[in-house]
Amino acid sequence: MDYRIEKDSMGEVRVPADKLYGAQSQRSIDNFRIGWEKMPEEIIAAFAVLKKASALANLKLGALDEPRAMAIAKAADEVLEGKLSGNFGLSVWQTGSGTQSNMNVNEVLANRANQILDDPDRKVHPNNHVNKSQSSNDTFPAAMHIAAVTELEDRLLPALEKLKKTLAGKSERTMHLVKTGRTHLQDATPLTLGQEISGWVRMLERDGEMIRTSLEYLRDLALGGTAVGTGLNAPEGFDVEVAAQISKLTGKTFRTAPNKFHSLTSKDELVFAHGALKALAADLLKVVNDVRWLASGPRCGIGEIRIPENEPGSSIMPGKVNPTQCEAVSMVVAQVMGNDVTVGFAASQGNFELNVYMPVLIYNFLQSTRLLADAMVSFNDHCAVGIEADEQRITEFVTKSLMNVT
Repeated sequence: MDYRIEKDSMGEVRVPADKLYGAQSQRSIDNFRIGWEKMPEEIIAAFAVLKKASALANLKLGALDEPRAMAIAKAADEVLEGKLSGNFGLSVWQTGSGTQSNMNVNEVLANRANQILDDPDRKVHPNNHVNKSQSSNDTFPAAMHIAAVTELEDRLLPALEKLKKTLAGKSERTMHLVKTGRTHLQDATPLTLGQEISGWVRMLERDGEMIRTSLEYLRDLALGGTAVGTGLNAPEGFDVEVAAQISKLTGKTFRTAPNKFHSLTSKDELVFAHGALKALAADLLKVVNDVRWLASGPRCGIGEIRIPENEPGSSIMPGKVNPTQCEAVSMVVAQVMGNDVTVGFAASQGNFELNVYMPVLIYNFLQSTRLLADAMVSFNDHCAVGIEADEQRITEFVTKSLMNVT
C-alpha cells in the first residue's frame, strides 16, 4: 500500500495515499481498534449537510470567501451522493465528544475541496475553513439531531403508517366477527375480532403521535454555541443563519437552540424521543404476541387466525411452521429496550459544559430507529397482510364460552 505523510499539531502521520482523510482521522483509526461498530452513515450524512450549511452561512456573513465556500459545498454534496464513502467510518468507541468524527469529515471535505479548487494559492484547511465558526462540541450534537429527525421522519414514521393501514383494513373487514374475549389468558366476555385489532391500530396511531411530539424538541440545533456554549469565534447571527441553511438543504424545519449551554451538555431531547421509540417497541411486542397466540396451533392451540407460512419451522418435525416474523419483531424489541438503557445512561453523563457519551448514544438511537422501521415493514409484508380469520374456530370457541352468561 502506498502512503503519504500528513501533519497535525502533534506531528507527522502516515495515511493511505488513496484516502482523503488526514492525520487526525488516521490517529483515531490507530488508537481505537475497539469492536466493529462504526460511526453510522446517517451521522456522516448529517455532518455533510451541516458543513455545507456552515460554509454557506459563513459566506453570507462574510466570514469565508466564495471559492472556498462553494468548493466545500460541492465536496459535501459528493459525500451525500455516496461518492466519498470509503473515507469515513471511524469507530464508535472514540472520544465521547465525537471530535475525531468531526475532524474526519473536516479533513475529507478539505482535501476534496482542494482537488476541486486546484489552486495552490487558495488552500482549504480542515480547521480554518471547513470547521470555521464551529467546534466539535456543537457540531456533533447538531448532527445527532439532524440524523434523528431525518430517520424518524423519512424511515420510521412511513413504516409505522404502512403497518397501521394494513391493520386498520383487517379491523374493518372483521368488525362483524364476534369472538371470545380473553383477560389473564382466561375466557372473558365477547367482542369482535375487528374491535380487538382496532386496539392494535390505536396503539400505532398513538405511538406516531408521541414520536411526532418528540420531533419538535429535536429541531433545536446547538450550532453557534462552539466550544462551551458562548459562541466564541462564531460571527453574530451564524446560529440563526446556519439553522436556516440546514432547513433549506433538508426540506425539514430546524431552528437555533435558545440556550446553547443546554444543547451542549444535555441530551434530554434524545432521551425523550427514544422513550417514544420504547413505547412503540412495547406496543409492537404486544401486537406480535397477540398474533402468535391467536395463530397458535394448528390443531392444539387457539388458532382463531391464520398467518402466512413463509418457511419450514423445524429441522426434525415435518410440516411445522412457526410465527417467525413475530419472533423477529420480539427480538428487535429486546434490542430497543437495551438501547434505551444505554441512551438514558449516556445522557446522564453531561459533566459541566459537555456530554462525553455522544457517539454511543446516537449509535443506539439510530439502531433502534432503523430496527423498528425495518421490523414493521417486514412484519407487515410477510405476516400482517396475510392474516386471515378462521371463522369456524372463532364460532366454536365463542358458542361454548361460559362468559357469555355475563
